[in-house]
Amino acid sequence: MRATTVLVRGPNRRRRRRQTLLAAAVCLVLTLALAVGVLGYQLFTRDHQDPLRPADAIVVLGGEHDGREDYGLELAADGYADTVLISDPYRPYKRSEQDLMNRVCDAGTDSIEVICFEPHPSTTRGEAMFVQHMATARGWRSVIVVSWRYHLVRARYIFGQCSDREVVMRSVPRSYAQSWRDWAYTYAYQYGGLMKATALGCDT
Repeated sequence: MRATTVLVRGPNRRRRRRQTLLAAAVCLVLTLALAVGVLGYQLFTRDHQDPLRPADAIVVLGGEHDGREDYGLELAADGYADTVLISDPYRPYKRSEQDLMNRVCDAGTDSIEVICFEPHPSTTRGEAMFVQHMATARGWRSVIVVSWRYHLVRARYIFGQCSDREVVMRSVPRSYAQSWRDWAYTYAYQYGGLMKATALGCDT
């Protein structure tokens, strides 16, 4: 009597299929992560600031006391504008922050006006809305906006939503060296901010 060999292929086929699907899923995730990283680099790490030119006002956005307030004042001292708007959403202050804000908010001279303001809401959108209000009241046609290098694309987009004035974007002259974890967080935060700005629009 001849022996008969029976091949059981069902479980093996299912296992191979699961492995193929898993490999495809991993490849998809890695591809998406690479695409997000490359796009993030183009949007947030590369410098998107504009060449400096005179404007009606200089706007220093909130976010971090990293020299931005003094940079805005320096631009005014160099003759790029005679009004400096400094966003002040940081309250309550630490002692060092209080001293800094007191100093820069009192830095006006006979030729340079300094206006510190608390935006509502305390976001880039609130800052852009305040600038639009001031521009309308004073007849400004252009402003220089100072913020982080990685914030410029989002800030430009929001100011484009909330203001019809010409905007010159400038990044704070500072080191932007960060770990990959910090950049990952920065990219995620800026992507989220862009999506939020798209959803909210701007009601001035």
